[in-house]
Amino acid sequence: MIAETICSAVAAAGLGIAAVTAYRKRFLAAARLAAYALVPIGLVMTGAVEWAAETAFSPVAWAGFGVLGAAWLLFLATRAVERRSGGTRKERRAAAKAARREAVAPAASAPSLGSAARPGAKPAAGQKAAPAEDFSDIEAILKKHGI
Repeated sequence: MIAETICSAVAAAGLGIAAVTAYRKRFLAAARLAAYALVPIGLVMTGAVEWAAETAFSPVAWAGFGVLGAAWLLFLATRAVERRSGGTRKERRAAAKAARREAVAPAASAPSLGSAARPGAKPAAGQKAAPAEDFSDIEAILKKHGI
């Protein structure tokens, strides 16, 4: 009974403010205020206010809200883990397949070096000797950092 009276007073005050706002030629703001003002009346008419009053004093309802909160936290935790791990399971599976394809493709397309790959082996006829690798710049960087 009291909740319905309060909701009616809030709605009346909101509609009055909306009327003043419309008088000042701010029609968009007035329409928004009228929409907000009609919400309490709608809640009273649907019986949601009585339901809310009954729910506020029900331990079963509070336990239900606790279960809903736990479900919401689980949902948020799984989303956080999913974002941290790099997308959904389907996206990770597709990325893994693409990585496997790329790992296999260069190995299959690389020319076989045969016996030239072994140290001390002479290149076969028609093959050039592999150029000696120069690590002097890397050694200079390592020496600069004291490694």
